[in-house]
Amino acid sequence: MADDGGASYQPLLDLTAGEVRRAVDGWHAVLRIGAVDHRVWSKEAPVLGASYTAELPFDGDFGARAYAARRLWRAMYGRVPGPAFHQLSRQRRERLSAAIRALDAHSAGGSYRVIAEALFGRKSIPDRAWKTHDLRNRTIRLVQGGLALMRGGYRKLLRPGRTDE
Repeated sequence: MADDGGASYQPLLDLTAGEVRRAVDGWHAVLRIGAVDHRVWSKEAPVLGASYTAELPFDGDFGARAYAARRLWRAMYGRVPGPAFHQLSRQRRERLSAAIRALDAHSAGGSYRVIAEALFGRKSIPDRAWKTHDLRNRTIRLVQGGLALMRGGYRKLLRPGRTDE
């Protein structure tokens, strides 16, 4: 092993610090190094003490994969891994949460008015002019957003800025 400037090395597969599960497509591991979880996939069952390499295909996700591999490498050598590749803003997280809640209520048979009352409070909903009220339109958009997430749109959360999908 080359000199890495004195950084302490942590084995990739410290099974006591994470989880390893077998799936149809291979082995999935969640490695906890410091305060950060790193997700790793392997075709073969992991072996303690073995050396591993990262295989990164030159596809549309190469940038995200390379960034994740570098964060893992940094963490393994005791360095600060740096920020996650993509973090959702507080406003985006709140909207996604509201969309999922709206989808759940819609799937359970709730009307847009009932959903709006649950999301925004009964006092915010007018007795009259509901059909033209902004919260009705907002509730409909939240339900539509939840449906889009359910139909596979959640994958786009992992790939910010992609225009080829």
